[in-house]
Amino acid sequence: MSSAKDVPASAPAESLVQDPELKKAMRAHMTEVIMARVSQDEARRAEALRDYLALTQAAADLAAADTLSLMVPPLMPSLYRRWIGMFAARLFETASEEQLRVLCDGSEENGAALALIFVMFLESERMERQMSEDLCAFGQSVQGEEGVSAQMADVAAGYIRARVAELAGKQAGAEKKDN
Repeated sequence: MSSAKDVPASAPAESLVQDPELKKAMRAHMTEVIMARVSQDEARRAEALRDYLALTQAAADLAAADTLSLMVPPLMPSLYRRWIGMFAARLFETASEEQLRVLCDGSEENGAALALIFVMFLESERMERQMSEDLCAFGQSVQGEEGVSAQMADVAAGYIRARVAELAGKQAGAEKKDN
């Protein structure tokens, strides 16, 4: 069941983005801005994931955490791109062209707002389910018939949620500094 926070009020149909070229450009901008904010270098990513797995006791020891952290690198960019696409589609359904023009104006402030809205989208009940499903499907495609257990998908989803929460905290801190 969807909660009220998962279903934002839609803008009137006549105010939605109609121009396909503008929509394409906005989608590309959203992807670029959000990917820049969620991406990190491989060494930091592996260390953060290993620490997360060890801290949550999802892995028996650091060696197991290292092994598990190697499962995550290839999925991050592809899944983030998928989720950004879902986010953009939802924005185009609910936000007016005027609002989207502001969010996509290229300013740092509106880039931060776009990233924060993306974080809120990922925190929705619907996306938490979608993230787990996508992680399971990804694991099955990578590991063939053995697949990845639901527990491992939950571990990876937990890590992504932790990264999303960290990003949200950074965004909130940056906004407080600006005010």
